[in-house]
Amino acid sequence: MKLLKKLGFVAALLLSANALAHTDEYLDTQASPHGGQVRMTATHHLELVIEGKEIRLYVMNHGNESMPSAGMDAIATVLSGGAKVEVKLTPVEPNLLKGSGEFTASDDMKVVVSIPSIGQQARYTPFQKAEAAGSGMPMQEMQNQGMEGMKMPAGGMHH
Repeated sequence: MKLLKKLGFVAALLLSANALAHTDEYLDTQASPHGGQVRMTATHHLELVIEGKEIRLYVMNHGNESMPSAGMDAIATVLSGGAKVEVKLTPVEPNLLKGSGEFTASDDMKVVVSIPSIGQQARYTPFQKAEAAGSGMPMQEMQNQGMEGMKMPAGGMHH
């Protein structure tokens, strides 16, 4: 019976880890295809890259494979240095929307990207990494701690 409870706990832990796979916190722990910050919407992964006064938004599927940006329109609302600036993003490559505006990048910068053509929105903190579920610790560390105390039965698992 104890073995069954432990197996149930392990299964629940694995399922919960999979459910966390697309949280902002988890995505911040993963390498992004273009060096930016990735966020998930219901239908896409959207990667925000800021360089100077330019904003690039890469459109991908949930496997980070390129998806067409043709026909999409987007507005990036940039909150930085006490100012609010809206930047129109337009398709320029098969999976890229781009625009530029008069904003100053700062460590506490926040960007909200709205894409009315697909009814999606994503929120970014491009120069900060999210922390796991408000715990103050990185996601990997939190997942590792969840495995502490898990000991196999003496003699291993039996069928």
